[in-house]
Amino acid sequence: MSSARVAHATDAEAVAGLIVEFRDWIGRTEPDPAGALASVRRLLEDPDAEFLLAGDPADAVCQLRYRHSVWTGTDDCVIEDVFVRERARGGGLGRILVAAAIERARERGCTRIQLDTGEGNAPALALYRSFGFESGSGEPGGRDVMLRMSL
Repeated sequence: MSSARVAHATDAEAVAGLIVEFRDWIGRTEPDPAGALASVRRLLEDPDAEFLLAGDPADAVCQLRYRHSVWTGTDDCVIEDVFVRERARGGGLGRILVAAAIERARERGCTRIQLDTGEGNAPALALYRSFGFESGSGEPGGRDVMLRMSL
């Protein structure tokens, strides 16, 4: 079975291509391919961001971001995106990426890992729950709710 690897500058075009395919899959038109490539190159230089790739050639990508938490005194890991090309779905690449993301977070000393996904994305929810991800916060007030606003 395939394993995941951390993307490097030489992987920028492969990562950007997967991001554009993900964009198409979710029905968006932005970023354009040049914008995606520019953003991927910028993030590949950021010590608080990583992309993981799986497959040979790469058929799956996971974007990770790290940020320090005042609540834990350690970094949190945020899984920003997980995408597997349609031709490779069902082959375990998503599972490989999530497992690698958890391992990368542990290696960095993170004590929490977070993500969001669409509530109707049953395969993604099943995958994340199989690793132990939960929708509740454990804090008073019930489940976490992700909110956003365009600026």
